[in-house]
Amino acid sequence: MARIQVTHEGGDDYRVEVEDDRGTSTHRVTVTDRHLKTYGAGADAEALLEESFRFLLEREPKESILSSFDLPVIERYFPEYPDEIRARMS
Repeated sequence: MARIQVTHEGGDDYRVEVEDDRGTSTHRVTVTDRHLKTYGAGADAEALLEESFRFLLEREPKESILSSFDLPVIERYFPEYPDEIRARMS
């Protein structure tokens, strides 16, 4: 199972490190207050990002996750993301 570490870099920017037995990947993700309202069900950005990366890792290896993106980009690739992440966060 992968270890996910979320660090607030300032403003709306977060660094997410994913470590597994094959190494570590680093991702920069933008999460705004609007994104938190849309996807977070009242959670903070760190919790939302951790669960969002768990969602992604269930569908693709960490090496396939974009290195930099705005949180809503996930929905473009995985249309089920909004409903599933809201359910996970509530």
